Amino acid sequence: MGNDMAGPENADPHDPEPGDAAHDGPEGTGDGAPRPAPAAPVFERGTDGPKVIMAGVDGTESSWRAAAYAAGLARRQGSLLVMVYIQPLALAGSPGLTLSMAETTSEIADEIAAQARAAAERLSSVHRVRWEFRTFPGDPFTGLVKAADDLRADAVVVGASEQAGHRFIGSLAVRLVKTARWPVTVVP
Repeated sequence: MGNDMAGPENADPHDPEPGDAAHDGPEGTGDGAPRPAPAAPVFERGTDGPKVIMAGVDGTESSWRAAAYAAGLARRQGSLLVMVYIQPLALAGSPGLTLSMAETTSEIADEIAAQARAAAERLSSVHRVRWEFRTFPGDPFTGLVKAADDLRADAVVVGASEQAGHRFIGSLAVRLVKTARWPVTVVP
């Protein structure tokens, strides 16, 4: 036979006093009046998961691995993959140098877009991924931040830096993570 007595002499000191809101449970308000039932959670079909996954590409092996990883995420989630190349801004200087730099970065963007198209065509018979290629001007960090904000990216995927100095002074990936606006995946 157990002791089921709950009188004041046997009360647990951690239990709320009778009449407390916590004592009355979720249905009570503490004064005996019933609380309204909580609203049932609403499931929105088709809105769960990321809609836009952005991958920063610059032509390096690391960035292509990041794009491939992002493509796999986009395929599994039914998301749009947006590959973004940030075209460096021309430095102030002679007009001829500025024009030549703009042409060079435009050629790089065209080459990256062609490589992305070729990879998508090779894989289209096996995997279907909706994708776009975009370019934005700026330095890599501010360009990717602006691109992710403009595209309303749900996730950002970048390759790990291939420059040795970034181990000491910080990399683009670390700066993006510290921005804390979206989940950032860094692919080695």
